Amino acid sequence: MRIYIIGTDGITLCREAPATLNEGEIAVASKEELHAARLGGKRVLALWKALPGVEKRRKVGDREALVDQLWSAVEALPEPDQQSETKGPSKQAAVIAMLQRPKGATVEEVASAMGWQRHTVRGLFSGTLKKKLGLALASAKEERGRVYRIPEPAST
Repeated sequence: MRIYIIGTDGITLCREAPATLNEGEIAVASKEELHAARLGGKRVLALWKALPGVEKRRKVGDREALVDQLWSAVEALPEPDQQSETKGPSKQAAVIAMLQRPKGATVEEVASAMGWQRHTVRGLFSGTLKKKLGLALASAKEERGRVYRIPEPAST
């Protein structure tokens, strides 16, 4: 079953109704429920404009017709599971995988593999991996330069 959560910033597609809704959110599962929801013309127009790939409008015009068009466009959105399947692994995950290899990776290897500049790689190491994610990043000077690794967690 497809449930649509209409919030202040757009429409979110869910498989089942959430236990609670935030203030200002509405959950609808049918065109009739969308018509019955007390959404003003400006809000319906804003929701329309937030949808990807729709013809842009400046005026509401016939509110009932716009709600029908909004419902048709929302029904055409991909399933939540399809959205996650189409997205591949992130670049951050790829860099972490490179650093978890036994041979590790140099800044130059990561920059080349990702198409980044060296300062971007160093920023990822320092800011994201160490500070945000709290990963331990070990480095050692080797023949191919300074090699970085994420050590295996100590087993207890």
